[in-house]
Amino acid sequence: MTMFGRTKQGPMTEKEKQAKIVRRIVLITLAVIVTAVAIIGIGGYLYISSALEPVDEDSDETVTVEIPIGSNAEDIGRVLEENGIIKNGTVFHYYIRYNNERGFQAGEYDLSPSMNIEEIIQELKEGMVVEEPEFSFTIPEGTWYEDIVHTIAEETPHELEEIEAKLEDESYLNQLIEDYDVITEDILNEEIRYPLEGYLFASTYEFHEEDVTIEEIIERMIERTQEHMVEFSEQVQESEYTFHQLLTLASIVEREARAQEDRPKIAGVLFNRLEEDMRLEVDPTVSYAVGEHKYMTSMEDLDYDSPYNTYRYGGFPPGPIASPGTPSIEAVMEPASSGHLFFYARRNGEVIYNETYEQHREIQEKYRSEWIEAEEE
Repeated sequence: MTMFGRTKQGPMTEKEKQAKIVRRIVLITLAVIVTAVAIIGIGGYLYISSALEPVDEDSDETVTVEIPIGSNAEDIGRVLEENGIIKNGTVFHYYIRYNNERGFQAGEYDLSPSMNIEEIIQELKEGMVVEEPEFSFTIPEGTWYEDIVHTIAEETPHELEEIEAKLEDESYLNQLIEDYDVITEDILNEEIRYPLEGYLFASTYEFHEEDVTIEEIIERMIERTQEHMVEFSEQVQESEYTFHQLLTLASIVEREARAQEDRPKIAGVLFNRLEEDMRLEVDPTVSYAVGEHKYMTSMEDLDYDSPYNTYRYGGFPPGPIASPGTPSIEAVMEPASSGHLFFYARRNGEVIYNETYEQHREIQEKYRSEWIEAEEE
């Protein structure tokens, strides 16, 4: 029977009642979840915003704060928080990392709790370092671990054997794994030649005390690598690869590229080859495998049996083959997108990219004589 064109509904069945209750429960649950997420998000935003505001904007107090030479962003944040200049050192640390703020200077500063975050940052950039270091050393980008250790031994009071022993001490390596997020158990892989290869950041280091320990030197270098992991934490989390693997690729890019413009392109080729389940087949890994810097690799070299030889073994080598610099790390974190699967580096620095092996072979045959002549010089 119809009334005004609509079918008259009978009483709901038990099944319909249950379905209605379930829908109501689902809607209530979703509302609770959305509300909780919103509250957490708003709370987090308000907390961070509050942490970046002046400690006391009405304060007339001035505090003399000393920023020690060699302090990193985390150290500076901790000193400022301890002296009551900022509310939270950790928030300060990540704020300056997110905004890529650099150029902070060591020294003494007269700061006030009434200063906002930008005023504090500007003050810290205008300081002057007048103290000459007791010793310093520079590690060029792309340097092998063996050469880094020799440089440290030559430029610091520590003996080569003493440094090598410390860096091969399993208990010390395990302590580094515990202390630094950037160091993982990947470095303990028995196929790795040197556990800290690639993790000793290429840069200039100054030390203002004669009695600096080996641990302090090494950990200063690891901290620089850690800072880059923090800077690119979003890319690392989104990647299907670990930081250890990405650092390994960055070290290959470092040894392959000469021009900055080629770094992201080469990184893109390496990722393309991995995605196609192809061997990386890059010469710097062969040089590292045989333990000798080479202009060009021979057929004998290509057959050298080592897990680092990417002509013989697929996937990643066990670990980095050198210490990459910032541009190479950036290139791996943000590689160029292309269909290229091959590249060839000429002696003059030009890099030629191709999509097919046939094209790549033509380029090899055309320019191979350049490297033969260089080796004969």
